[in-house]
Amino acid sequence: MTDGPAGTGDVECVGRRWPLFRLALAASVLTILTLGVYRFWMKSRLRRYYWSSFRVAGSPVEYVGEPLEKLLGFLIAVVFLAFYLGIVNLVLVFASFSLFQTNGVAYLLSFLGVVPLWFYAAYRARRYVLARTRWLGIRFGLAPGAAGYAWRAVGHWLAVILTLGLAWPRMTFWLEKYRTDRTTFGTLTLHQGGNVAMLYQVFVHLMIGVIFSALTIAIALANDNERFLWLLIVFLPWAVYGLVHYRVHAFRRLTDAKSAGGLSLVSRARVVRVARIWLLGGSLALVLPFVVMSLAAYVVISGATTDGAYPSEALRVLLGDVLPGWAIVALGVVLYFGVFVTFGVLRHVFITLPLWRHYGETLTLVGTSTLPRVAQQGRDAFEEAEGIAEALDVGAAI
Repeated sequence: MTDGPAGTGDVECVGRRWPLFRLALAASVLTILTLGVYRFWMKSRLRRYYWSSFRVAGSPVEYVGEPLEKLLGFLIAVVFLAFYLGIVNLVLVFASFSLFQTNGVAYLLSFLGVVPLWFYAAYRARRYVLARTRWLGIRFGLAPGAAGYAWRAVGHWLAVILTLGLAWPRMTFWLEKYRTDRTTFGTLTLHQGGNVAMLYQVFVHLMIGVIFSALTIAIALANDNERFLWLLIVFLPWAVYGLVHYRVHAFRRLTDAKSAGGLSLVSRARVVRVARIWLLGGSLALVLPFVVMSLAAYVVISGATTDGAYPSEALRVLLGDVLPGWAIVALGVVLYFGVFVTFGVLRHVFITLPLWRHYGETLTLVGTSTLPRVAQQGRDAFEEAEGIAEALDVGAAI
C-alpha cells in the first residue's frame, strides 16, 4: 500500500506457505546431505524470502547477506571458542580439584562463563543482520556495543532471578532501549521512548497466573492434599495467556514508542490471533513429526527382528517380502532424520510465517514524507558475520 494522506505507509506480506514449504524442505534436505554445511546457504535463502515478502509503503525489504560470510565467520568462531573454552576449562578444572577435590564447581563456573558470551553473540548477530538489511536501498545498522549489552543482560537476568520474575518488564524495556538507541536507518538513529511502567501495566495477567499457580502447588504440598492441584486447570492456562498477552502488548507499546527523525511506528498486533497461531500452528508442527517418528520407530523395530517375525502381517507384506533387513534399517534412519526436517519445515509454514505476517500487516509506518531526506550510510563490513552466534546456536532472526 502506498503513502496515505497523512504520510503513512502500511506493511503488506506477500509470502505464501506453499513456496516457503518447498524452499524450506529443499534447503533442509541439502543441509542433512552436506552434513550441515549447507545450513549457511539455507539461512540466507530463507531470510531473502522472508525479507522480500514484506512491502513497506509499497517497497520490498532486502536481505543481502552472503552464505560464505556466515561459513567463514563460523569457522573463525569455532577455532576461537575451542581455544578459549579449552584453556578456561583446563584452568577451572585444575583449580576446582585443588580447592574442592571435585570438578563440579569447574563445570558450574564454566557454564556461568558462557552466559555473557551468549548475550555477546546475540548482539553481534543482530548487528550483522541489520547491516545486511536494506529498504529503499538504504542500509540499516547497529552500532558496536556487544560487551555493554552482555553485562547489562547478565545484570538484568540476575535481578529477574532474585525478584522471582518481577523485574522482567524492567529487563525487557532497558535491553530493548539499549538495542534500539544504537540502531540506524541511513543517517537516522532510532530512539526508544516510553518507560518501564508501561510494561508493568500489561504484566499483570502473567504475574497473577504465575503467583496463583505457585500458591496452589505450595498449599497442596503443605497440606499433603492433591485435590488443591485441580485449581491449576484454571491458573496454568491463565499464566500461559498472560505470557502471550505480555509479549504482544509489550511489543505494541515498545513499537509505538519508537521513533527516528520524523518517522514512527504504530502496531495493532492482537493477542487472540498470536495465541491461535501458536496453539494451532504449534500443534501441527509437533504432531506431524511425532507421527513420522512413530513410523520410523515401528519400521526400525520391525526390521531389527532376527526371527523374521513382524508386528503385523501388513508390514510383513509391505516390507519383509520386498526389502532386505539392511534396507529397512536404512529406511528407518531416513525417517528418523525426517522428524527434524519435518518439524523445521512445518515450524516455518505454520508458526514463523503466520507470526511475521500478522505482526507485519498490523504495523503502520508514520511520517513517510520525511524519507526523501534520509541519506545512505557507509557499509558495515563486519567480516565475522554471525560466527559466534552460530557456534553457540544462539539464533537470530530466522
